[in-house]
Amino acid sequence: MTQYLNTQVFAYTKQLTDSVFKAQAVAFKGLEKVAELQFRAIEKQAQATSEFLAEALDTRDIEGLRTLWEKGASLTRDNAERVVAVTQEIFAVTQKAAESLGALAHEQQQAANDAVTAPTAVKKAAAAR
Repeated sequence: MTQYLNTQVFAYTKQLTDSVFKAQAVAFKGLEKVAELQFRAIEKQAQATSEFLAEALDTRDIEGLRTLWEKGASLTRDNAERVVAVTQEIFAVTQKAAESLGALAHEQQQAANDAVTAPTAVKKAAAAR
């Protein structure tokens, strides 16, 4: 009886460990994608801002300042749109990772339920003989 119990505990522990490693891989993949999206957004914003600053340093007259003002407003709008787009992408990645983790949890729960009901079914079959 002890051997059977040990076998069941070890099998469940192995299954749980495998599920945890899968969940960790899903989480790391999601984090990697989010970090990549954020770094690309920061890079684009830094490039646009540096171009704007370079142009601001070259401005010498009132007409140049007027043009610079319009470009500054456009830069602000573009940066805001970029932030919204990146946020939506991050949300999609997070949602996909959460769905994958939910599927893993459901799979683990189903396996645990099957492990609990299997010995009961064997005992009922043995009792029926």
